[in-house]
Amino acid sequence: MNTADSRASGPDGLDPQRTVQVVTTRHAGAGRRGSGYRVNGDAVLTAAHVVSDAVSVQLRFLTEDGGVTELPGEPVWADSASDIAVLKIVGDTGVGGLRDVEVPPVRFARITQPVECEVLGFPRFRLRPDAASPDREAATWYRDSHHARGTTTPWGWLRTRKLEISVSPPEYDSEPGRSPWEGMSGAAVWSGGYAIGVVSEHHRADGLGRLVASNVERWYHLSPDRISELNDLIGVPPLADELTQLPPPSPVPPDVPEPNDAPQVQESAKRLAREVDTQWRREEQQRRVHDPFPLAVRFRCTPARELFDHWESIREAPPGTASGPLPLDGRLDRIAEVYGSIPSRRLVVLGEAGSGKSVLTLRFVLNWLGARTPGDAVPVIFGLSSWNPTTTSLRDWMCSQLVRDYPFLAAPAEHGGNLAGALVDARKILPVLDGFDEIAGGLHGAALRVLDRTVTPLLLTSRPKEYREAVAEPDVLRAAAVIELEGLTVDDYADYLHRSSRPVAAGGTQRTAWGPVLDQLREQPRSPGAVNLAAVLTTPLMVALARTVYSDAPRRSPSELLDTTAFASPEALRGHLLAAFLPAVYDPSPTGRRTGHRRHWHPDRAERWLGYLATHLNELGTPNLAWWELGTTMRRSSRMLVVGLVAALAFGVTTGIGNLPVDLVGTSRDLPFAIERGILVGLLHGLIAGLAFGFAYGLMSGAAPVKPSHVRIQIFGGSRERGAKSVSRFLLGLGVGVPFALVLEFMDRCVVGPLGFDDGLSGGLMGAILFPLEVGLGTGVVLGIMAWIEAPMDIKSVVSAADLLTTNRKNVIFHMLVWMLVIGLPAGIGFALTSGPEIGFASRPVRGLLAGLVFGIEAAFGGGLGYGLSFTAWGQWVALSRMWLPLTGRLPWAVIAFLDDAHQRGVLRRAGAVYQFRHARLQAHLADAFQMQHSSHRSSAPDTADPEPSATGTAS
Repeated sequence: MNTADSRASGPDGLDPQRTVQVVTTRHAGAGRRGSGYRVNGDAVLTAAHVVSDAVSVQLRFLTEDGGVTELPGEPVWADSASDIAVLKIVGDTGVGGLRDVEVPPVRFARITQPVECEVLGFPRFRLRPDAASPDREAATWYRDSHHARGTTTPWGWLRTRKLEISVSPPEYDSEPGRSPWEGMSGAAVWSGGYAIGVVSEHHRADGLGRLVASNVERWYHLSPDRISELNDLIGVPPLADELTQLPPPSPVPPDVPEPNDAPQVQESAKRLAREVDTQWRREEQQRRVHDPFPLAVRFRCTPARELFDHWESIREAPPGTASGPLPLDGRLDRIAEVYGSIPSRRLVVLGEAGSGKSVLTLRFVLNWLGARTPGDAVPVIFGLSSWNPTTTSLRDWMCSQLVRDYPFLAAPAEHGGNLAGALVDARKILPVLDGFDEIAGGLHGAALRVLDRTVTPLLLTSRPKEYREAVAEPDVLRAAAVIELEGLTVDDYADYLHRSSRPVAAGGTQRTAWGPVLDQLREQPRSPGAVNLAAVLTTPLMVALARTVYSDAPRRSPSELLDTTAFASPEALRGHLLAAFLPAVYDPSPTGRRTGHRRHWHPDRAERWLGYLATHLNELGTPNLAWWELGTTMRRSSRMLVVGLVAALAFGVTTGIGNLPVDLVGTSRDLPFAIERGILVGLLHGLIAGLAFGFAYGLMSGAAPVKPSHVRIQIFGGSRERGAKSVSRFLLGLGVGVPFALVLEFMDRCVVGPLGFDDGLSGGLMGAILFPLEVGLGTGVVLGIMAWIEAPMDIKSVVSAADLLTTNRKNVIFHMLVWMLVIGLPAGIGFALTSGPEIGFASRPVRGLLAGLVFGIEAAFGGGLGYGLSFTAWGQWVALSRMWLPLTGRLPWAVIAFLDDAHQRGVLRRAGAVYQFRHARLQAHLADAFQMQHSSHRSSAPDTADPEPSATGTAS
């Protein structure tokens, strides 16, 4: 590989000018030499053992003219277990012949089978005398570079998960007591233009042609915080699943169409597959499923024969053919394989609370997508708790959930309906129905009958009791096999708890705080404490809670879990772990789980806020925490009052303040009169606006909360349907605007005037006629314009479910701008034409300009914001969740920041566009605690809001 070729390839491969020789000095003994690679402008990647005890570090770069430039380096990050380190280049990289240009980023990959590779470094066998040395007897020696090419395999060091590299050995081994590869440590290993590892070792017993490298994929066994630091320093992806796979997983190019499908369906299916894969890979990382490794959850074919259909139906055997059972036993990582072995593609997974059903569905989706080819259905997880089978068909409900979680599917389809419906009708959705037991009581039988009438492939999860009762009523689910999740044993979670805890000093042996507990569970399984604890730790949920409470909060000892005096039963232990979970994850101590980038919430306040949210979900009867539903469990009259109050303040304050410059410039009145009149007019107009918009909100919200709109602003390209909608909106605005303006005019002429605050700017009879017409026509024009420019999100929109809040806010702001222009401009012209004689410098044009500005601002904050508060999900969110609930202490001021932080801490999980508590048991526990705490205060006034620490960033 020559220099020019390497530079031309940019980030796609090894660049010799970015290869570095690392030279260190130490307090004692000879210094070390190694290799490295400049991964960006000021960072070098190398091996940790090369710089582990260095006093100083020098970095030697090769220049384009064959010379050497030396700059000091400083270790800024290292991990001895992975044997990688990052050095910061100290000094000017533009001197000494180094290229002072932007350094292209390095791309990282993981290998799944043997591949070709290359390494460039400075091994000891390339030690050479400098021919240009003036003293031939005492020549200066240097190490030249060596470009080793060969193959590497991920299977050579399975226990340590390192890479084995096979290269051509050096021809001579002049010092058998030393490795000729000394100095190669830290060199980056490349394959296909990607960095896949860092050379770390050479074992002479393996021969001179074998090297060992730290595997990039193995780095992801570090904690998420450490990976985040590495991402900031050298650009490794934040998730292991985002590493490029070598060789590529499928020879099918990404532009291969979905066979026999309309182009719109093809594109929608491909995009949905990408979004589902990205969504659940991130969620799996956030749930720490692989930290330190997944728990060994096992499943088996249920022995309860009455729960599943005939094997002949499951295996789709021809009539008259006898079929035997399928081998359905396995582990969590084989769930997609087991599902694929079922000809009917219909599987029910049964498991007790916390047994791992949700993680199983997550792993199934990712594994199925990993093997998906064009034309296959896309697996999508649907939480069944919101489905009422007696009022909504399965198809319509699935379409609504798809639109909620993946807003681009709300775009219209070519043959009517939306893209969500087109995908469902084309059987491009593989429904993963999670939580059959969470369907409202009394509806399980009806739900099972609906599912039984379909032949759709599906995967269904449920608790055994609810499914058994449902099956006993109508019949088993047609052609569906049933498996059960088994409980964990001490051997399943012992190593998990051991490796998730920090080591402690124990006479030279490797022990953790869990050691005595695990010993008693193994050696004295019949002791009362061991019996209780073993019964609790049979589910992944309780193992994860125990890990969080005792492994991540090192000040506590898990030995207390064996104390039968404190915890007399398994249920007492479960309650203890649930109660201790939040204090552990919100531990503010320096040894707790907080990081420098995380906002610090007081544990008591966090528990109270989460308790309110859990109670809110219980009252709604759903586990789905949607931002547009926050506060909707309040009585409708209370919500109308809050929305009306906010609208009254918006309209009244702008009207009162706007009155000041109009009276001071347009009349001969003095400042006290203008202030008094502004207060009076602001109060009256605010009262009218508050009543109007509060009543409108009550009519709009009805029994269901206002849902976010799935529209975008599109100035050009209106359709005939949008034109018809604009006309109806215009008529609605005219019918509402004229009466509203008449009431305002009545108040000004019959209340404000008689009280002695007539400023003479009413315009007489013409003003009384023009003002209601102008407001009515303006309102109609605004609503008509918005109906014309609002278009459904199409498939190419970048808006995701998480951005719905931002999108709705932008729409309301644009709405306010339209109100300002449409109302303000005609108002200014009309005021200029109807106003009285000129006063001082206040000519009619000046009065018109001022009036137009004032009326425009009043329209924006009165009409536009009032409309947003009454008719949009974002307005309801602002009034209830961003103002009222924080004021009453039930939520923090930064609601979105709090929810995101709770998700980061593992309290909440994300499911499409909504949050959920990590488990129903946690939600129930928090709701019970909240209700017990507030039961004695229900008749008293609401709590006042607590002060909060400052936040970094803002919430919408």
